[in-house]
Amino acid sequence: MTADTARFVGDIPLHYDRGLGPVIFEDYAADIAWRAALRGPREVLEIAAGTGIVTRKLRDALPADARLIATDLNAPMLEVAQAKFRPGEGVTFDVADALVLPFADSAFDAVVCQFGLMFFPDKDAAHREARRVLKAGGRYLFSVWDSPRHNPFSRLGLEVVERFFPDNPPQFLKTPFSCPEIDPIKESLIGAGFTRIVASVLPRVHETGDVTAFANGLVFGSPLIDQIRARGDVAPEAIVAALVERFEQEFGAPTRMPMQAIFFEAERA
Repeated sequence: MTADTARFVGDIPLHYDRGLGPVIFEDYAADIAWRAALRGPREVLEIAAGTGIVTRKLRDALPADARLIATDLNAPMLEVAQAKFRPGEGVTFDVADALVLPFADSAFDAVVCQFGLMFFPDKDAAHREARRVLKAGGRYLFSVWDSPRHNPFSRLGLEVVERFFPDNPPQFLKTPFSCPEIDPIKESLIGAGFTRIVASVLPRVHETGDVTAFANGLVFGSPLIDQIRARGDVAPEAIVAALVERFEQEFGAPTRMPMQAIFFEAERA
């Protein structure tokens, strides 16, 4: 993958982990890790692992003798993830492209991916690769964000950014919310050869007293910051301040922020 929307490099990973992680990722990470561990898999692959938010939850939920491999396209993200683990915890980190996984056929009992599919330029290929590396009966578990209607922080974020750049607004904030329809994903999974497909809609409301940290993560913790800097003239800190004001208007202080994900589980026959 070479798209700019998949480049989480420089100091982006730390802002992503500290600003966004506690608010929009950790609760869903605990959920997907619990689901992945239900059948006691011994060989588990995580793709688009990012800064290890799911990886940490997976390691805690899986059997002690399970082997976990966490992969991501961006080495700087995995560097943050590795710091969350002690030696000997049975976790391996590899830089890998989800579209061309460097693993043998039928190598894993489960493949897990939280909020990664939206960034893959060929989603059908990603599903085929996940199936290829799964053993017969192995499970593919992944999640995507529902539409901005159900994730108003994304809609408000885009509105604020467009206010600063009315003629050429950065588009990154659209990418994470680009796969909100269940049927196309289901059909892609069927086309890849998966069976026993289940989709679940998972609403959440997260309360946070530090909306500034979240706004900071939204600006500095993704490729949005590169798009802002490329346009010049506007200080990113000004956008953070405007986001804080808008979020507090919409969600109160402390903020109670609604969000919604769609979880998929499928099986290799």
